[in-house]
Amino acid sequence: MFLRKFSSAVVLAAMAASSQAAVTVFSDNFDADRTTNNATQFVHGWTVSNGTVDLDGQGFVHNELPGNGHYVDLDGSTMKAGLLSNSISLTAGLDYTLSFGLAGNQRNWGNDTVDVSFGNVHHTYVMHQADALTTYTIDFKPTVSAVYQFSFQNRGGDNRGAFLDNVTISAVPEPDGYAMLLTGLAAMLGLTVAARRRR
Repeated sequence: MFLRKFSSAVVLAAMAASSQAAVTVFSDNFDADRTTNNATQFVHGWTVSNGTVDLDGQGFVHNELPGNGHYVDLDGSTMKAGLLSNSISLTAGLDYTLSFGLAGNQRNWGNDTVDVSFGNVHHTYVMHQADALTTYTIDFKPTVSAVYQFSFQNRGGDNRGAFLDNVTISAVPEPDGYAMLLTGLAAMLGLTVAARRRR
């Protein structure tokens, strides 16, 4: 009976090692931030440079994505879209995923082009004006442990930008942790078998 349970534990540990569940290291849905035009203060350390962004959403005069709390209009109210950026310390050799929601401007204002960067990885997204909030991801594996930037910028400047929400960064744990777990389970099996033989 013990061997059957132990074998099940080893199989589960092996499955965990292969799936390597991600761990969230950063998360912001902007709900803790105050809605305002030309936002400059953010609870989770964002900065805005070379232009402006707005914080729209529930309870504000601008709420084009009802039911999504607060979110960022990537083209503020100064006719110049700002660069919204943040930074995080990452460990060399780990796989990281930046996940974020983008939506079109919802105001019949044409398409928006959004440049997104995570470390040294860059992607561009073209959001049609009626596009619903959709989740996108970017993967990055740093070769050096350091502080890396992640950023979002709407091209142009017409005071009607794409919307950003639900930004998270997750890390996949190193396989070494699972290898150590399997080694420990194997050692337990050896001790148990030896004890049974002595009996």
